[in-house]
Amino acid sequence: MDQSRLDQLTGLLKDSPEEPFLLFAIAKEYENQQNNDQALAYYLRLQSADADYVGLYYHLGKLYELMDDATRAFHTYTNGMKVAQKLGDQHALNELAGARLNLGDEEDFEE
Repeated sequence: MDQSRLDQLTGLLKDSPEEPFLLFAIAKEYENQQNNDQALAYYLRLQSADADYVGLYYHLGKLYELMDDATRAFHTYTNGMKVAQKLGDQHALNELAGARLNLGDEEDFEE
């Protein structure tokens, strides 16, 4: 566990509380520490601050999978695919589509 890195990132966040990269980096640090609740909180904060931060959706979806919430993971990948399409990011679109496909078909996750 690299608490000093986390401390540095949270210190930087005080000056730029909505900086997407910092929010993402902090979420990843918490994830690396297996602190899934804090990771989730920062991913969701990032989503609120910048819903077009396309890298968020793959990692958030994977976290939901890790937390045994396949339905939220599926919908997170789906939302990320929409963002990737909007931004013209074919690489992210393919990555998200693959992750979503691994979970099942749309019929499996209809609300």
